[in-house]
This record gives sequence, C-alpha cells and structure tokens, in this order.
Amino acid sequence: MSALRTGGQILVANLLRQGVDLAFCVPGESFLAVLDALYDARESLRLIVCRHEGGAAYMAEAYGKLTGRPGIAFVTRGPGASNAAVGIHTAQQDSTPLIVFVGQVGSDFHDREAFQEIDYRRMYGSIAKWAAQIDCAERIPEYVARAFRVATQGRPGPVVLALPEDMLTSMAEVDDAARVEPVAIYPAAAQIAEIRERLAASRQPLVIVGGSGWTAAACADMRRFAEANTLPVACAFRTQDLFDNNHELYAGDVGIAINPKLAAWVRDADVLLVAGERLGEMTTGAYTLLSVPQPKQTLIHVHPGSEELGRVFQPALAIQASMPAFAAALAGMAPIATGAWRANAGQVHRDYLQWQEPRPMPGELDLWQVVAALRQRLPEDAILANGAGNYTVWLHRLYRHRRFRSQLAPYSGSMGYGVPAAIAAKATHPDRVVVSWNGDGCFQMNGQELATAVQYKLNVIFMVIDNGMYGTIRMHQERNYPARVHGTDIVNPDFVKLAQAYGVNGETVTRTEQFAPALDRALAADRPSLLWLKVDPQAITMSATIDQIRAQHADRSR
Repeated sequence: MSALRTGGQILVANLLRQGVDLAFCVPGESFLAVLDALYDARESLRLIVCRHEGGAAYMAEAYGKLTGRPGIAFVTRGPGASNAAVGIHTAQQDSTPLIVFVGQVGSDFHDREAFQEIDYRRMYGSIAKWAAQIDCAERIPEYVARAFRVATQGRPGPVVLALPEDMLTSMAEVDDAARVEPVAIYPAAAQIAEIRERLAASRQPLVIVGGSGWTAAACADMRRFAEANTLPVACAFRTQDLFDNNHELYAGDVGIAINPKLAAWVRDADVLLVAGERLGEMTTGAYTLLSVPQPKQTLIHVHPGSEELGRVFQPALAIQASMPAFAAALAGMAPIATGAWRANAGQVHRDYLQWQEPRPMPGELDLWQVVAALRQRLPEDAILANGAGNYTVWLHRLYRHRRFRSQLAPYSGSMGYGVPAAIAAKATHPDRVVVSWNGDGCFQMNGQELATAVQYKLNVIFMVIDNGMYGTIRMHQERNYPARVHGTDIVNPDFVKLAQAYGVNGETVTRTEQFAPALDRALAADRPSLLWLKVDPQAITMSATIDQIRAQHADRSR
C-alpha cells in the first residue's frame, strides 16, 4: 500500500515516474508544497529558477523540442500564468510537447475572483491541447499520466494543469502511474506501395520534411530513402536540422524569404511528399505555393495528427503516421529503379549553394561573413537558437545544419525565444556548444535570463545583432509608409556593460575581421559570453537597404 503523502509529494513522484529530470520555474506561494517536494528530489530532478515566467515557459518548450518528452514548467497563479502564455502559444504552433503547472487559489476561494484567480481552462482553451484543474490529490497520478499522453500523442502540444493550493497540501494514499509512451502509428503497407507507385510515375517529385515528433533514427531513415531513390529533400520553416544541409540532395528551407528557385520547384512538382509538416502559412508562402483547397501537385501528406490531414489542402493520399514509423517504412521500400527526375535531382542543391553566395552588405560588419565564420568554427553538433525578426534570415539562409536537433527556432515567430531556448539547450546538453542568435529588440525581451545562465554555469554564447530598431516592422513600414518612421526606433543600452553586470564576458564587434577572433575567445571562455554585433541600420534585409526599399516604393507609385 502506498504511503500517506501531500499532493505536492505525489505530483513530484509522478513526474519522476515519467522520467522528468529537469524543470523550469519562477517560484510562487501558490505551489510552495511542490517546491518542498522538489527539495527532497533535488538529486534526481534539477530545478532551474528563471527570472520571468515567459523565459521559464520558453525553456521548457525548448527542452520539449530537444528531447521529444514534455518540457516541464511551474508558474504561479494570475500574473505568472499570464506571463507563461507566450511559451504555451509557441508550443501549440510549433507542435511541441509541454506541460505547464500553474498554482491556483485554494478551493474554498474558487469563483470569487480571489487574489490572482483565473479560470485556466477558459484562459488557455484555444491554445492548449488540454487545460484542466486537479481538485483532488488522489487523482494526481491520473492527471499527470494523461497530460503526458495528450502532450505527446498525435500532433504534440501543450497541456496546462492548475493546482489549487489546498489540494497540494492535502494528504492522500495513492499509487503512482506507470511511465507513458506515445503509441506509434504505422502506415499501411498499401499506402507505402501507393507512394512508390506515384513516385515511379513522377517527373519532378519533391520531399518536404518538417514538424515535430522526429528522432535521429527517423532522420537517418529519411536520408536512406532519399538516397536510394535520388529524391530532392527540402526542410519546412525552422526545421532545417531534419536533413543534412550539405547533402547533395538538400534543396533548402521552405519558409520566409524562400529561394525563388526552390519556390518554383515546390510549385512545379508533380508529386509533393510532405512528412510531418502541417503546411502552415510560413511553409506554404501564405498558402500560395499550393492551391487551396485542391493543389495542382499530387500531394501526399503524412502527419501524426489526423486533424491536420486535409485541414487546408486536400491531399491525393493522406497518411496518419508517426514520423519514426513512417520513415522506417520508407527506408524499407524497394528503390525505384528508374526515375525521370534522377538526372536533374541534384540541381536543387546547386540552386541552394548559389542562393548562399555572398552579396554586398552596407557597413563595416558583414553578416554574410559572420555566419560563414560560424559554419567554419562551430562543431557539427552545435545548437543554434534564435527568436524572430529580419536578423534571423541571415542565419536560416546561410548556416548549414548537419545534425538532428541543432536548431531551436520558433515556428510561431515569437520574439524573445533565443535567450531562454539556448539556456535550456545548454542545461539539456552541457557537452555541446550552444549559440543564441538575437536581434537587439528580441534580446531585450528575455535578456534578464543571462542571470539564469550565470547562476547555473551554462556557458552559452549570446550574440546581439544591433541595428537600433525593430527591423522587421521597420521593413514593412518602409514598404508601405516610406520615410514615415514612427514607433520602430529603439535606444539600446551598452550591451557589453550589461553583460558584465550579470557576470557574462562581453565584447563589441563593429568590423567583420573582429568577429572570428571574438568567437574563438567566446568558445574558449569558462563562463557565458556575449558578442555585441553593431550593424549598419541600412542593412535591414539581405536583399535591399532602407534607401532601396524607399526607391522601390517611389517607382511603384509613379
């Protein structure tokens, strides 16, 4: 018979049963009983204390991306839960397994709008796969097991569980739940046979891989399938680490600022095999690369969530399958002996390499060369994390991911992600180099988490690309309302002094030739480092300066 325990102890015991070894939090009085139970489990479950609930939720989401198991965050009621919403929304859009535990007012205060009280089932109803409240300590194992099941099964996503304060301090005798593993969904043999048949009759097929639920083995199986059949493979928006970017069959990424030649490949493909990607706005060029609702391409759409099949685009063949199971089935498929596309399959990679050829950039610091130095100096298993903004395009376009789970980037386009995601990556993989790539506006949304990196001795290399503005919005402003700059300029601190105040090494980089030596020093440092990269404000995009955008607008207006 199980022993009498508090709700907090039962909760922590069940997290341990599910294999949780790392959790993120901002402490709150509403879940003190959980913190007390975590004290007893501190040798088995590390707790990283963050400076803001948004940072904690982002860190847990990044952990979910890296491991495939739900990231765990604890936040307090009301303001804490509201701050965490940004990470929950990211997990929803990015299909990342995440469980956020939210402290709640005591059950005797429910429905009185007590101090910081919110109904989290209503608050998170549209952005969580499941939002619930545990009112009885005896049911904690049931709820936790279900949360892990919901977060990982089908299309992965976030779960929110509210924890009334008195429930956590109440005593109960209950057995813990067994570890939950998502049920693998296998494609039918007939479906694999149909894929082979359609590819054999194709003249210009293209494979697009994306989404979540992949493993290193699944990526290796997909590569074997592509090589056996000489099929070009593109990666969906911000999932460029699913296929070796140096491979002769790699076509590039299908996302924001897509290579026009790759966009043409997508439009002109007669068979489009899409595995894992839900075909959202960013990957489909705002729903223009495929016709809605009936694509002209023969669309074979494979996804672990049945609700995503035919959601926007009606496929010729819809397959519900887990990515490891599907990729293994493809790898075992008999190769297609002849294919009309084979002679030209390598052209997509040549187009990709041509798309990376350096172009002139205004100013003394050239981000084309900066990313080239990252390619040359970082190990293949380095993890690069970024948030959202025009500054990310240099990284996405020019960096070449060689290994699975070397990219952490929000499909949701959420700013402030790069700093906490990198911290979570270093906490999860302390033996790997981790680089956080940030714009100046993006960095300041969660820059306070530098203190977290220092506290836990997580030697992340933080980079801040500073152009003194919210660059993406300024770009759109210049395209639509040129020279009427309002609401997009920002005055920044001295980022080096700020870093040093936190105990982080800091260097300013203003010229291209300074970057590589500064990077080498950061790689060799025994503490976190920050490189402040000051770029010319004219370099607002990779293809046009502010002056050029204004001139283009003037030409259109004539």
